[in-house]
Amino acid sequence: MKISVVTTVLIGVTLAACTSCAPNQSTDQIREDTAKATATLKRDTKAVAEGVKEGLSSDSKKPVDLNNASKDDLESLPGINAQRADRIMAQRPYAGTKQLVTRHVLSESQYAQIQDRVVVNR
Repeated sequence: MKISVVTTVLIGVTLAACTSCAPNQSTDQIREDTAKATATLKRDTKAVAEGVKEGLSSDSKKPVDLNNASKDDLESLPGINAQRADRIMAQRPYAGTKQLVTRHVLSESQYAQIQDRVVVNR
C-alpha cells in the first residue's frame, strides 16, 4: 500500500511539473494548474490514507473462535468454503486449534492458512 501512495505522489508531482512546462501559458495559468494538481493530489492521498486506516482497524483480523463462530465467520477465513465450515462446525467442541488437523477436518496446508486467525475459547 505504501508503494501506491508513493506512486500517486510521484505522478502528481510529474503532472504538476509537466503542466508548468507547457508553452504559451501565463504564469497565472501555471500557478492555477499547479494548485489544481496539488489539491487533487492532496485529496487522493487523504483518501488512500483513510482506506489504509480503515483496513487496519477492520474486524476482519479479529480471531475466529472455532467453538462459537457462525458459518459466515468461518467462511471469512482464507481457504474455508461452505463445506469446510460445515465440517468444522460438525466436529465441535475443540480443545485447541491444532485439532482441526488431528481430527482430519483440514489438511496441514489448509490449517497453515488460518492458524493465526483462529482461537479456541471454552
